[in-house]
Amino acid sequence: HVQLQESGPGLVKPSQTLSLTCAVSGTSIATNSYYWNWIRQPPGKGLEWIGYIQNSGSTNYSPSLKSRTSISRDTTKNQFTLQLDSVTPEDTAVYFCARQNRYRPHEYDYWGQGTQVTVSS
Repeated sequence: HVQLQESGPGLVKPSQTLSLTCAVSGTSIATNSYYWNWIRQPPGKGLEWIGYIQNSGSTNYSPSLKSRTSISRDTTKNQFTLQLDSVTPEDTAVYFCARQNRYRPHEYDYWGQGTQVTVSS
């Protein structure tokens, strides 16, 4: 069955780069049918979409985060990575990776468990 698992440091200092990896099993990230997303939830707030990468390697980012965001993938390891530059305490959140059906975009059918990232000196 499909599983997604986030990994990365739980604490990042302000102005540094946050880097998280989502390892995918049970399906290939190279398949044409899905987008591979990063989504976050700051404390006390709702979900915020960060961006996705698709099988071609093309990406799409939230306009509010686009200048600081990069999503890449490694098809040999079946994983994709988020980099968020110049972080501030406002980037503190639980970060999730999730699979989205490109033909039914409202369907985010598999999620990782989420990983807490705190930005603090």
